[in-house]
Amino acid sequence: MTDSSTATDFPYIHGFSPTEQARLVKQARIAEQTIYRHIDFDGVRRLLEVGCGVGAQTEILLRRFPDLHVTGVDLSDAQLEAAAHNLARHPWCAERYTLTKADATDLPFEPRSFDGAFLCWVLEHVPQPARVLNEVRRVLMPGAPVYVTEVMNSSFFLDPYSPNLLRYWMAFNDHQYDSGGDPFVGAKLGNLLLAGGFRDVATEIKTFHYDNRQPDRRKAMIAFWEELLLSGADQLIAAGKVDQATVEGMRAELHQVQNDPDAVFFFAFVQARATVY
Repeated sequence: MTDSSTATDFPYIHGFSPTEQARLVKQARIAEQTIYRHIDFDGVRRLLEVGCGVGAQTEILLRRFPDLHVTGVDLSDAQLEAAAHNLARHPWCAERYTLTKADATDLPFEPRSFDGAFLCWVLEHVPQPARVLNEVRRVLMPGAPVYVTEVMNSSFFLDPYSPNLLRYWMAFNDHQYDSGGDPFVGAKLGNLLLAGGFRDVATEIKTFHYDNRQPDRRKAMIAFWEELLLSGADQLIAAGKVDQATVEGMRAELHQVQNDPDAVFFFAFVQARATVY
């Protein structure tokens, strides 16, 4: 999702390749239990999902909340096409979703069109998150709940120490920030929602913390993290943020950590809940 003023050239750091689209589906499944642990859309019937992407979260929402009809909006034709394909594979999704191409800062819906909203890994990619949240509030009914889940990339920690990985990660965040996104927006959700006119704002810190207590999950998460990092490699190299040696060094370090019997993986993100009045 991007602001309409940059819709054609906003450098979405992960890209839109089939490999990246498959990674998004995998990401949704890996993070499902952590993201949805305290999400409650019982009583909601018409849910707006902003930045539905390839429909990975849409499928989870429809599976977990059988009374929902989800309207998913995204600005990318490629993502919407992938979403239609992915959702058509699941019988429980049939006739329970609508996919719409739209700018999140100018939604094509009347006020009070929805009684709930869901945003996940979206605001980090938009130049004007406050405008997005203002639009979300405009189209929600009074009393409607909204859940926003966002990154806090400065929280990432990996042990053993991996200098190439850390250089790459900082370059990754710098590029996203320089391109108009915000890799630290999770910590700002409370202020953004209050400024947008939402009430009953609450935030929760959620974590992926894997060590010797869950070695299989640790290994799987580190392997997935490599896929996430490599999704931005071409852009970072083209922008001069990293060189190929750093990319290869980062991959070698990840493989070493993945096989270390005492490795630690830690990443925290923020989930906010608020209500419209």
